[in-house]
Amino acid sequence: MSTPEIACWEIFELSLPGLAFGNPFADVHLSARFQKGGRVLEPEGFYDGAEGRKGIYRLRFMPDELGEWRYVTRSNLPELDGIQGTFYCVPPHPGVHGPVKVASTYHFAYADGKRFFPLGTTCYAWANQPVELQEQTIQSLATAPFNKLRMCIFPKDYLYNKNEPLDYAFPILEKETRVKGQTSTDEYSFDFTRFNPAFFRRIEQHIGQLAELRIEADVILFHPYDRWGFSNMDAQTDERYLRYLIARLAAYRNVWWSLANEYDIMKSKNLADWDRLFRIVQTYDPYQHLRSVHNWQRSDTHDTRTFYDHGKPWVTHCSIQHSYVDLVSNWRELYHKPVIVDECCYEGNLPNAWGNLIPQEMVRRFWEATLRGGYCTHGETYLDSQDVIWWAKGGLLKGQSPPRIAFLRHILEEIPAGWLDPLTGITNTHLSSAGQPGRYYLTYFGFRQPGEVQVSLPVEGTFRAEIIDTWEMTISPLPGTFERTTTIALPGKPYLALRIQKT
Repeated sequence: MSTPEIACWEIFELSLPGLAFGNPFADVHLSARFQKGGRVLEPEGFYDGAEGRKGIYRLRFMPDELGEWRYVTRSNLPELDGIQGTFYCVPPHPGVHGPVKVASTYHFAYADGKRFFPLGTTCYAWANQPVELQEQTIQSLATAPFNKLRMCIFPKDYLYNKNEPLDYAFPILEKETRVKGQTSTDEYSFDFTRFNPAFFRRIEQHIGQLAELRIEADVILFHPYDRWGFSNMDAQTDERYLRYLIARLAAYRNVWWSLANEYDIMKSKNLADWDRLFRIVQTYDPYQHLRSVHNWQRSDTHDTRTFYDHGKPWVTHCSIQHSYVDLVSNWRELYHKPVIVDECCYEGNLPNAWGNLIPQEMVRRFWEATLRGGYCTHGETYLDSQDVIWWAKGGLLKGQSPPRIAFLRHILEEIPAGWLDPLTGITNTHLSSAGQPGRYYLTYFGFRQPGEVQVSLPVEGTFRAEIIDTWEMTISPLPGTFERTTTIALPGKPYLALRIQKT
């Protein structure tokens, strides 16, 4: 019998039949030891429901190193214990670069070293919408510029998002079996000691679809907008849920963990709880996917007291809600980690102040965050007669910022090897500049419209310059070359950038 071959960063899965007595979600423990040379990874397995009279248990593993891997299972169920085997990890499929990791302190790269510039969007509850709407969302993402998607596991109860999900993470209890302590509301009562595998299979399907589109799934584990009781589960249930989810999802290379959306208004949890939840994710994820948490706060204030301490060792990067994206450089220096402004308000026309940015302002915030050494996330909130709003339910993109974000992505991916970091003293203004000293400079003028700008270049070398119209999406080379301190004429219109590169 030939040894199986699994491409690097794909999923090796064991499907094992076993008894399903009692509560197999809680009573059966399954894990495996995967080893290559002296390196060992130990993912947990999970119960995936019954087929006929047998239960089905699964173990998933993402090989990240070429060569032969050996495994042996461990379980308190005899028929699942001691199962051994080998497989070969072969080179990755074309275009697959592995999980995204932190790189060069403030930035990101795939496991193979290819740079990753996160330009994300937000569809909080899309995975819990009708099937046709889920499919439409995937079709929209296939032609959109976004390479990261913020999405919730649990359904959401909020403005313009009041519909019931297709199903739930936990089985619903029949009224006659309900006991004190299990009822979350008068309408809903769940058995929090068990899971609904069909719910998680749908989530997995979506994670896989996003991976095929080369989109990172920024998975939100908890949130406060809840009428079902999922935000108020006890500590033991939280841990069971996290471990079950990690066992199912961690082998997908495109997963990020966001502990919560607006964690600080979940009154049932305190900071010690969030520390504990972070450590659970850190402990049981064999691949150490990226981890962060998202805050709530007034968007018109500089007060950051409600921020979780992103300096803690289990936080890999900053996921921040704030409308002042010019503070990115401050947060870089405070935490010495990558900064993503995952919510800077939304392009749209809602009556709520957070949901009615003009598209030019959404694009400006992307450029400002980028030129200050960070990253930004898009969201769209246009009123709809059926309440199908992208930020909540997905569907169709209606705004004008996505093609401009695609243009920015093109600009970033053309940067010579490396990333953009903030630079000072490039122009005679206090505007945002970033680049790579001695060879690449990018200055953004935003809503200002100077007719000329003085530029200070290195003593050695000559440079070429281009005017970038970030709204019209044009790049206009300037004639000749430039040296040392020089004045460059500009068209005198807003939303321009100046790109200077060494010849």
